[in-house]
Order: sequence, then structure tokens, then C-alpha cells
Amino acid sequence: MTKLQSVTVISAILLFLVLYFGCDTVSPEQKKIGAARAPAMVSTDIAVLLKEAAVKLDPTQTAAIDVLDAQVETATDSTKLDYLKQLSGKWYEYGQPAIAGYYAQTIAEQENTEQAWSIAGTTYSICLQRSQEKKVRDYCFQNAVQSFENAASLNADNPQHKVNLAVLYTENPPPDNPMKGILQLRDLAQKYPQNASVKVNLGRLAIQTSQFEKAVERLSQALDIEPNNRQAICLLSQAYEALGDEKSADVYRTRCGN
Repeated sequence: MTKLQSVTVISAILLFLVLYFGCDTVSPEQKKIGAARAPAMVSTDIAVLLKEAAVKLDPTQTAAIDVLDAQVETATDSTKLDYLKQLSGKWYEYGQPAIAGYYAQTIAEQENTEQAWSIAGTTYSICLQRSQEKKVRDYCFQNAVQSFENAASLNADNPQHKVNLAVLYTENPPPDNPMKGILQLRDLAQKYPQNASVKVNLGRLAIQTSQFEKAVERLSQALDIEPNNRQAICLLSQAYEALGDEKSADVYRTRCGN
């Protein structure tokens, strides 16, 4: 695992810690809004995916999931979310981010907060990174898009949800509109010129398309905004290495490792 991948994994773990051990602070009004949105979110494929994922568990894992399933069934409203969070965590721990995403999505439908929807979207995004099976990827992509859109609808002033959605499209471009994600990122760069995340992702795309000088420019701009942005630092080491500037690459490689 590269250092940059390690940073990504750590970020995902931190998001899950917030999800699993956070408190239920949602107002009744928010829950009503979420309930109105929820029916559109359920996929008929989840029963198949659950069945297929279950057969991949070892006996100890199956027992742990069965206990939590039973606790969800008998829980009161005040404790059910805690068990759902534990279920999401267990499925993620057992290498099934699609199922973890399903439970994170179920939680988001009840809590209806931008954070909960963002975590659901992030979980589904991890599923897309790890899965090669088309039906699993289709399920995760569909629900990742919806989750990030829901997060954005709850806080239009937070551009990060739109950035996440654009990145999702750049990594999984629609066949009928392959430039959709890139165009969304460019639009966000104009609307939010001081947003480091937008510049980091444009820099990442520049590296992927071998535009290394442009990558250095965009990633350097990100560091001007956030001097300790770890992802920008690690990507800069790659960009400088590709340009043959070993001195600069070593500087950022060292910072990436710290």
C-alpha cells in the first residue's frame, strides 16, 4: 500500500468512527424530511447482494452479524441506530463495503444529516474502488450519487459534497457523458477558487493524463490555501518525480511520509 493510499484509508476510517460512535442529534423535523425522501433510495438488488455477501463470511463473522440483526429487530427507536451503525461497521470490517454502505444509507435516511449522507456516499465510493463485479459497482455508484446529492441538498453552502460527486463521475464516467465529472470540477474551481479540495482533484486528474506541469501548478495552489494538505503533498511528490525533478520530489516525498 502506498503512502497516499494509506492517507485515503485513514480518512475513511475516521469517517466511520464518527458514524459508529456519534450521537443521535437529529431533530424530529429533519427525520420527517428524511422519511419523505427515503422511498426513492431503496434498491431491489440489496437482497441479492446481502445473500451473496453472507456466504462469504466465516462462522464467527456470521454469528456476529446474526446477533446484531436480532438486536436491530428488537431494538427501540432510541437504540436501533446504534445497532445499525455497528452493523455497518462490521460489514465494512469484513470486507463488504457495499453492504456497509446499505446500512450507512439506512442510517442517513433516518438521521437525514449532511454528515450521515456524506458517510454513506463515501462508503459506496470505497465499494467502487474495491469491487470489480458490475452489479455491485452499479449498485454502489447509483447510491453514492444519490447520497452525495442528498448531502448537498441539505447544505448548499458546503462545496465538498459537490466535489465528492464530481470526483465520483471522473472515476466512473457515464458512457454518454464522459467529461461530466471534469466539467463539474472546472465549474467548482470557478465558483470556489479558494477550495483546496477542488484543486487537489484537478491536480490528481492532471497526473492521470500525464499533464505533470499543470498538476504541479494546481497542487501548489492547493498548498497555498492549505499548507498541510497531505493529499496535495503526496501527489506533488509524484508529479515532480514524473518531471524528473528528484530534488523537489524528495522534499514532498519526505513530507508525505511524516
